[in-house]
This record gives sequence, structure tokens and C-alpha cells, in this order.
Amino acid sequence: MILSVTPNPSLDATIELLGPLSPGQVHRAVSGHRGPGGKGVNVSRALAAAETETLALLPGDSGDALLTALETIELPHHTVPIGAPLRTNITITDPTGTTTKINEPGPRFKAETTSAFVNLVVEHAWQASWVALAGSLPPGAPESFYARLIHQIRRDDSLRKPLIAVDSSGAALVQAITAQPDLIKPNAEELLELHRNVHGVRSTAEETPETLEANVELAANLTVSLQPFGVRAALVTLGARGALFVPAAPNLDAPLLFAYGPSLAARSTVGAGDAALAGFLYAHQRGDSDADCLRQAVAHGRAAATLPGSAMPGPKDLSLVDVAVDEINTTMKGSPS
Repeated sequence: MILSVTPNPSLDATIELLGPLSPGQVHRAVSGHRGPGGKGVNVSRALAAAETETLALLPGDSGDALLTALETIELPHHTVPIGAPLRTNITITDPTGTTTKINEPGPRFKAETTSAFVNLVVEHAWQASWVALAGSLPPGAPESFYARLIHQIRRDDSLRKPLIAVDSSGAALVQAITAQPDLIKPNAEELLELHRNVHGVRSTAEETPETLEANVELAANLTVSLQPFGVRAALVTLGARGALFVPAAPNLDAPLLFAYGPSLAARSTVGAGDAALAGFLYAHQRGDSDADCLRQAVAHGRAAATLPGSAMPGPKDLSLVDVAVDEINTTMKGSPS
């Protein structure tokens, strides 16, 4: 079973436009979609679509629109009460695949909410092969929230220890890697931000999210340079270019890998990274090799990008044969903590 943890979930509203978004103008929508969202929730939705056992943990009060949406799609979940409506995130897409997002901050976590949520995660973690800690932190939650969860999950030696993945950004991710999660899943922008925060340096003109997506070796070097600071393995999504996998101890037996596929027409990129993480965890739980886990991740991410709104792909949407996996070289050597 794969457990997803989403402290700041959202009801996702997606609007598809006929043409490009023009600020200050009236637009006509082709269609609109509303559904449950948040990174961890999306991971569980993708796993459920792959007919893999999953459980989503999130805050929320009975009757909240987001929880009602989860009940409608019959996604297994447990919650802790928070005493306020969960947030709504708005996504606007156009025919070129350009995505504009407007995210609300979410309801505030009180100290007792934080403690109750940590207890809920620890209560269920021992049943899981993987625990995916995913998304932004809500107002009031400490920056060390994910690090605290990792320590709590691993504290009891009498219980089975699941592997732990983190998909977040900013200070929450910086703090999380100090607890040495088994996998992180940044995109190019998040990797660059993490590198800057950990090393305390400004990015050069050559180091932008766009150049990282275009230069896999540069992305690999930045990832390896973070391994002495708590990063073990990393799944780095590089937009339409594909994804990079850096194992916990890069060597001849566990090489760095890059997976990619032919160009495709993206309909909505919302949740594509979440689908990629779900695909990787799904394949890893099945016992697949690193290369096959990465292939599954990229196939899931590509399929999600072709679907409307934040829809998650099922088996019929995937095309594994379109995804190639290559070994890559890096000029740096990591020394994992």
C-alpha cells in the first residue's frame, strides 16, 4: 500500500480557453473541470487509476466540498478536522498547453491540528511500502513539518519502516532533506531553488529552469551536489523534455538515468509531476528496476499532460513503448549522507 500525505489539499477548478489568456479581457471557456487535488491527493488518484492500493491522508471537515469529491470517486482517505473550508485552486489552460495557476493559501493549521495530523500519519505509515509527503505547507504549519514526520515515522523500531518520498519546495524541502528521505521529486525550478538555498549561492545566468530542462547533465550535477546534504535518490521532472533519476549512490551498478519520449500536444500540465511520482512509486513497489521505474514515471507524466484539468491517467492512457531510457554521465561524484 502507498500512503499519500497532503497537508494543504485543494479543490481544483480548471478552465480551458479557446485562445491565449489576455489580462483584463473577457474570455470564453471551452470547458471547465472541478475535482479533488493537491499533490498527495493526485498521487493517490493516479495510483487508484492504476488499480494500486492507496490511502490519502489530509485535513478536512465532514461535508467539505473536497472530501465530498473524494467520496464521489471512492478514493480511500482519512482526515483530521481543521475547522475551516479547504482551499480552491484555479488553473487556466489554453490550446497551446500554457498553464496559469492561482493558488489560495489554505486554512491555518493550529498547533493541535499539526499534532493530530502527525499522529494520523504515524498511525498508518507502518502499513505502507511508501509514504509520499507532498505539496506546500498550510499557514501555521512549521517549515520543519515534513522533517518532523520523517523522524516520527522512523522512530519506532518495532514497526515496519516504509520508504519516504518528498515532493515539495522552498523551506519545507530544505528542512525535509535534513531528515534524509529516500526520494525527492523536484521539477527544474524546485531543484534550482533547493540548490541555491542549500549552497547559499545565487544561480548563474546559465542556471534557469529552462536551461536545466534543456541540459540534463547540468540538472544531474546540481542533484549530485546536494547528496552530501541529505538528498538520497531523486526523481527530477524536466517538463516536456522528460525526467532524470539520480540513485542514492551513483556508480557503475546504479547509473544516473534520463527518460524521454517523442513530442506530444499537452492539454493540461496540472498534476503531471504528481502522476510521474505515482508511476515511479507504483513500479518500485512492484519490484521494477530503476530504469523501468523511471520509464513508468515518464509514461504517467506524459499521459497526464494530454488529459483535461487535473485528470489522472489509467492503464489505457499509458504508452511505455514511447519512452526511452538512457544512462548519462556527470562530472561530479556525490557522497550520500
